[in-house]
Amino acid sequence: MDCGILTSKTVLLFLSLTFWAAGAALAYVGSYVIKSYNNFEDFVSDKYSVIPAAIIIGVAVVMFVIGIVGCCATLRESKVGLGFFLIIIMIIFAAEVTAFVFGFIYRGRIKGDLEKSMNGVFQKYDGVNTEAHAVDYLQSQLECCGVNNITDWTAIPWYGQHNNSVPHSCCKANATQCTGQLTRLDLLNTQGCEAKLEQMLQDVLSYAMLVILGFAIIKLFGMLSICVITCRSKKKDYQPLYA
Repeated sequence: MDCGILTSKTVLLFLSLTFWAAGAALAYVGSYVIKSYNNFEDFVSDKYSVIPAAIIIGVAVVMFVIGIVGCCATLRESKVGLGFFLIIIMIIFAAEVTAFVFGFIYRGRIKGDLEKSMNGVFQKYDGVNTEAHAVDYLQSQLECCGVNNITDWTAIPWYGQHNNSVPHSCCKANATQCTGQLTRLDLLNTQGCEAKLEQMLQDVLSYAMLVILGFAIIKLFGMLSICVITCRSKKKDYQPLYA
């Protein structure tokens, strides 16, 4: 069998079989990104930041079916099937490129959005409202206190109303004697939350973008393989995979 044809068919068959794994991976990444943003949605004012994740999940939904189509088209040497497979790969490739571009754009906007929204949420803290629950969750999960640092709490009304103390969510893990008083900084997390949250969201989005880029490269090789087989097919040199 012609080496080019054999290689192209092998690439397509491998691509088809990996569509299931790719779909599962993309679904996981998209869900993880959305979950990460939802956990801290009160601090992220730009709701369109989850667009890349939504696109990823949309792509993952159809990838399982596409894997079956690709396998059948490759094994049966169907020109129609391969043409349909090519169109699908091109659409997915375009969607992945779009998701990558959106991710790159919103990655640069995270810091500005956080700085503005976090200050507003922290100012509304009263210990019981929705904003308070969001702040407590943020500070306990990221082990931080305040927007920039722990001293930010001195400018928040709640601080003066509670004997000049910070919320217990600022306390270090297992610090049972922590009362929130700034006189015992050794029992408190002093680093600000903005930098930690920004870094976490940046890392999540960067991870998603790397996954998207990797699968986009695989799709590119798949499109090239279909083109090779199609060109040989026109010359009536199409040979079965098992020949």
